Amino acid sequence: MPRAKPLQAALMATPDETEAQFYDALQHADLERVMSVWSDDEDIACIHPGGPRLVGAQAIRSAFESLFANGSVDARVSQVRRIVAGGFAVHHVLEEIRVATPEGPQRAFVLATNIFVKTPQGWRLLAHHASPGSPRQVQEFSDEPSTLH
Repeated sequence: MPRAKPLQAALMATPDETEAQFYDALQHADLERVMSVWSDDEDIACIHPGGPRLVGAQAIRSAFESLFANGSVDARVSQVRRIVAGGFAVHHVLEEIRVATPEGPQRAFVLATNIFVKTPQGWRLLAHHASPGSPRQVQEFSDEPSTLH
């Protein structure tokens, strides 16, 4: 199956814009948009919570096709921690997944790391690694500054 053409670089001029496109595409079950944010690198990788490592565009596409067979993914991102170094950016995020169930709306939490690379077409997703979280992750823990001001 041919790979989707990337969105215009102007739409993904920053890692934040690429990430926003990714999560918006999840919320709309838009497979072509999900795939358009990925790098053309043959070793792109995706790990869904509790799932295997998926390497390459076809494996990732297949996984999202299966995921979208059940509808869209209502994933909301918060607590974004950003590291940018040269042509790479790493975002550590907390995803809140909202699911409609017969018992009413439910929430699940996922801890994810999104790695972006700057390409001639703009910033693209190189890897997405998500792990199951819990409501405890809503509260963030971090080191205290080592220098007093």
